[in-house]
Amino acid sequence: MAIEPAQHAQLNLDTLEGQIRLWASELGFADVGVSDVDLRSEESAYRRWLENKFQGDMQWLQDNLDLRFEPSRLHAGSCRIISLRMNYLPPEAAMVETLKHSQKAYISRYALGRDYHRLLRKRLKDLVKRIEHYVEQHTTDTALSQRVFVDSAPVLERKIAEKAGLGWIGKHTLLLNENEGSWFFLGEIFTNLPLPLNRQRADNRCGSCEACLKVCPTDAFVEPYVLDASRCISYLTIEHEGVIPEELRSAIGNRIFGCDDCQVICPWNKTAPVSGELDFRPRHGLNSMDLLELFAWSEEEYLQRSEGSPLRRAGYRKWLRNIAIALGNAPQDLRIVEALQNRLAGADTVLAEHIEWAIERQQTPQRKRGRKIRRTQ
Repeated sequence: MAIEPAQHAQLNLDTLEGQIRLWASELGFADVGVSDVDLRSEESAYRRWLENKFQGDMQWLQDNLDLRFEPSRLHAGSCRIISLRMNYLPPEAAMVETLKHSQKAYISRYALGRDYHRLLRKRLKDLVKRIEHYVEQHTTDTALSQRVFVDSAPVLERKIAEKAGLGWIGKHTLLLNENEGSWFFLGEIFTNLPLPLNRQRADNRCGSCEACLKVCPTDAFVEPYVLDASRCISYLTIEHEGVIPEELRSAIGNRIFGCDDCQVICPWNKTAPVSGELDFRPRHGLNSMDLLELFAWSEEEYLQRSEGSPLRRAGYRKWLRNIAIALGNAPQDLRIVEALQNRLAGADTVLAEHIEWAIERQQTPQRKRGRKIRRTQ
């Protein structure tokens, strides 16, 4: 149950909310807001999205629906959600330069450094400890209950953040902040402290702009604010286990883990700040590494260099599958064909299909290669 403010006259929740903002800033968070735990208004749109099979084979997105719309059931007694965001864009991001260099690998910029789950969870737990200490100093006979989440449970984090006043959900379905764009991670603290709610939500300032919708390489947006994840490069290269549809492979280009195109082109990201967090800086030169060099990694090298990194989520076989596609999209090069042929001998059925496709692409003149197929309604 929620802690009653009257339990102790010295527990001033407005003051505590101000302290939480100060502590969050000290811990590296860019912003913080507070929302309630009622998300039932999101249920109908979410269920329609699932009915259209836009989740692909991500089964977890259709599990525990009751917990998504009634977060208090996820952590009993919660009456508030403290939503926080942390900027992650490294100064060496070089997004456009890498995308234009088709023999280099493009990795989504959130995945260049250490795993954000660990960093954010640790910072959130530090913030929880500070809240607990404050409450202990100003209350008696309370039962404070808090729990942190970082993209690890059925939590509608973007909707919660929007409700907490951290920004608006753009046409590309990502949270946008007027001052700092969208290059940030989100985390939450569920609490039974009845903190003051954010009463002012950010205005949606996308206007008539559709740059993010038009730039999507695989035409994954059904309409503004609706993403068909089964066509999204981030889904295809990270979550999808099997064969990537052939008609989408050429559009993937040199993107081997995720895709940032809808963020790169967004006008609100033109002045997005870079992050000062050292853990988000690129590791192993992954912000600008040659495809052939990555394709040569043994499984042992992959496991060693992806340790503590989001890249580990893909697994070695998908890692090779994705690079094979990128090599097929690269300019013709005998070294690429040789590398692909060398991998073919020990490849399983799924990987072999992508390698064979890449070899055929390498042997097809650039001008005769297929172009992106637009969505058919």
